[in-house]
Amino acid sequence: MDPKYIRNFSIIAHIDHGKSTLADRILEITGTVQKREMKAQLLDDMELERERGITIKARAVTAVHEKDGQKYVLNLIDTPGHVDFNYEVEKSMQACEGAILLVDASQGVEAQTVANAYLAIEADLEILTVLNKVDLGHARPDEIAEEVENSLAIEATDACRISAKTGVGVDAVLDRIVDSFPAPQGDPSAPLRALIFDAVYDEYRGVIVYLRIMDGTLNKRDRVLMKGTDKKFEAVDIGIFSPKMESRDSLSVGEVGYFVSNMKALGDVRIGDTLTLDKTPDVDMLPGYREPRHMVYADFYPTNPKDYETMREALDTLSLSDSSFSYEAVTSEALGFGYRCGFLGLLHMEIIQQRLEREHDLDMIQTAPSVTYKVQLKDGTEEIIHSPGALPNPDRFDEVLEPIVRVSMIVPAEFIGVTMTISNDHRGIFIRQEHLSPTRVQLVYDVPLAEIMYDFYDKLKSATRGFGTLNYDLKGYEPADLVKLSILVNGDEVDALCAIVHKSFADPRGRAILKKLRKEIPRHMFEVRLQAAIGSRIIARESIAALRKDVTAKCYGGDISRKRKLLEKQKKGKARMREYGNVSIPQEAFIAALRMELLRQQLHNSA
Repeated sequence: MDPKYIRNFSIIAHIDHGKSTLADRILEITGTVQKREMKAQLLDDMELERERGITIKARAVTAVHEKDGQKYVLNLIDTPGHVDFNYEVEKSMQACEGAILLVDASQGVEAQTVANAYLAIEADLEILTVLNKVDLGHARPDEIAEEVENSLAIEATDACRISAKTGVGVDAVLDRIVDSFPAPQGDPSAPLRALIFDAVYDEYRGVIVYLRIMDGTLNKRDRVLMKGTDKKFEAVDIGIFSPKMESRDSLSVGEVGYFVSNMKALGDVRIGDTLTLDKTPDVDMLPGYREPRHMVYADFYPTNPKDYETMREALDTLSLSDSSFSYEAVTSEALGFGYRCGFLGLLHMEIIQQRLEREHDLDMIQTAPSVTYKVQLKDGTEEIIHSPGALPNPDRFDEVLEPIVRVSMIVPAEFIGVTMTISNDHRGIFIRQEHLSPTRVQLVYDVPLAEIMYDFYDKLKSATRGFGTLNYDLKGYEPADLVKLSILVNGDEVDALCAIVHKSFADPRGRAILKKLRKEIPRHMFEVRLQAAIGSRIIARESIAALRKDVTAKCYGGDISRKRKLLEKQKKGKARMREYGNVSIPQEAFIAALRMELLRQQLHNSA
């Protein structure tokens, strides 16, 4: 098809502003999907997406819109809205020329609205502002349009005003897409260059590659080369998403579609790679993508050790469909063999965990999430730390640096004070304050990532009655007074329960973990000592009393010395058991101690 009749665009917005609903209406109005086949969140085919009402993975679909008697091909890439999935948004934008900036006309500009708009500006995309939910009684389209212009410097006075739910105004959006967004630039006669922007694994067809043709033409049965991996394949099947896979004989400049070659090895595909023909191996590679920055790490251990290989295969599959996720094998004395996984955030971690449990039927234990630290060693070198156990002894390093994120919060003006209090309580440093409108304020703080991970967002939403929104981006690393909190059971360190924490939080966190373990670990024939320590200094202790047998029960009267001898003999026996015996820590105890919601509650009560 002639590239001048193609429009490639994505929909970007804050979470719950109606991206998936607008995508549904576009597919319905263009006749891509028949009304009888329509369902809410049509492009969200993952069970978790439909259950949570959020988009996790970007989806591509091709629709046809007629304007002034000319048919135009619209390639839509629906993107996630949550901060944890910004990487998906970035990938989608490189396959587009334009972006619809969708703003809720009742809520206004939110934190992720700002973040995604800046991503689109950096990608040099044409931006079309659309105000959604104008049918709501409390909608404020005029005020919100002014807010968009003031906060983002993006033209919004002539923004399309629609209701994605009812379809009102969506026809005008389709016309504006044709008029506003540029056609793809590329040379159909040049050697093939296609951007691989995503991939999924199908158990019947193998790896399905999502691509955008930048130059040249890809034909069925062509021999192709993956420039990054130097792998060669035959194009067994190619086509477009409409929204189901629809086979085509060829894909040309500007078109978005799929490529299938019965690839079974997951490592054969690299997201961001350049696909070209085998006979033109010397073409320049496309820019590709930056490496994702993992913000959070956690260890996954199978409850049944026999599931170790099954977990590896499952992680392999997930890493293909989610290029921002990584893993490596680890070993724990307490939990056995497992995998350390890197995530973009806590929601990303939660999604991966649930996909492992649901899609692959795995039962697992997850350690407490931690961030990446940098350690300045005394020899002048720097070491990256992903887990508490990897932290060197204090005599080996000068300082520990923790990741700092630039946090942008948009809240109603009446909640400025409580928002500042929450930020200060989480070791935040005030940067600036901007009034987006008479009623809405943007507060910017630098906050340690470790403070953001757990309850910061929950406290913000609670304090602002649900109106506060948050976005963050990694700023860098700064020195901090951090210590390794060790949990000891009868003098032996339990690596799975250790953590790197700020010195001021070490005492309450140590006590909270010990209290939980004391309830969960069963009594033994000898006393079990539970200790929390910072280096060699014990900061908290709990004891589990020994099971006791009444050895004097058989003594009826007689000299008291006989009872004393029996009790002394029992005491010596328990001492020997304590010296040579092992404490059995059930998995339920680990699960309870690692369940951070309970720990947070106990920390709050102790504060």
